[in-house]
Amino acid sequence: MRIISYNTNGIRAAIKKGLIDWLKTDPADIICIQETKANKDDVDYKSIEALGFETFWFSAQKKGYSGVAVFTKIKPDFVEYGHKKEQSDFEGRVIRLDFGNITLINAYFPSGTSGDERQTYKYKWLDEFLDYLNELKKSRPKLIITGDYNIAHHDIDIHDPKGNKNSSGFLPQEREWMTRFLLNGFVDTFRHVHPTTAHKYSWWSQRFPTVRLQNKGWRIDYISVTENLKNDIVAADIYPEVKQSDHCPIYAEIKK
Repeated sequence: MRIISYNTNGIRAAIKKGLIDWLKTDPADIICIQETKANKDDVDYKSIEALGFETFWFSAQKKGYSGVAVFTKIKPDFVEYGHKKEQSDFEGRVIRLDFGNITLINAYFPSGTSGDERQTYKYKWLDEFLDYLNELKKSRPKLIITGDYNIAHHDIDIHDPKGNKNSSGFLPQEREWMTRFLLNGFVDTFRHVHPTTAHKYSWWSQRFPTVRLQNKGWRIDYISVTENLKNDIVAADIYPEVKQSDHCPIYAEIKK
């Protein structure tokens, strides 16, 4: 099971920058997209499906905002849109697909960068999401959680930890949640394969055009798996050379 997670920061813009041509290179069996900023009918989805993908979309009710999608060459047994949290589902943040005994959840975690109100909501969302995962594990113990988590966990995951100690995405409470999430029986696939690799990031600020060239980034996108899948992790990587977004795709391969 080859999986890509990719925040496209608007899938229509990413398509104009070559997303479909990149999908033609067969980067994975399952492509998990965050921040689609579009409804399915607004997108050239037939060009994606022509590549052998079945596409599943969960868009925000607000146009041009948030939204997740999954393109898969492996047929799911079950698809669930949302995770029964009203505001999160209104914003199109979570989609679940079951493949045999494995459940994949593609999630776009909230950002707190726009102010205190959204930061407060982010903390609430994080706690609700972890409760949801813990409950789901009782009936579906093998989970894969892909997405833009909007959290850089450790100093190694951010280019300037000292300068960003008060920045949303690297605040102590967010990082503590990430620690708690992993202690709750989840494994960060990239760190499992590359425990000490530095300067590998998945997002670069668009406010400063040179930061991507200088690789001043953050690793805030993850593919995590439950501990019972740890020994099935075959590979994990980050693809900074793919540039249709301010994020780049991340990759994991799991034995199915």
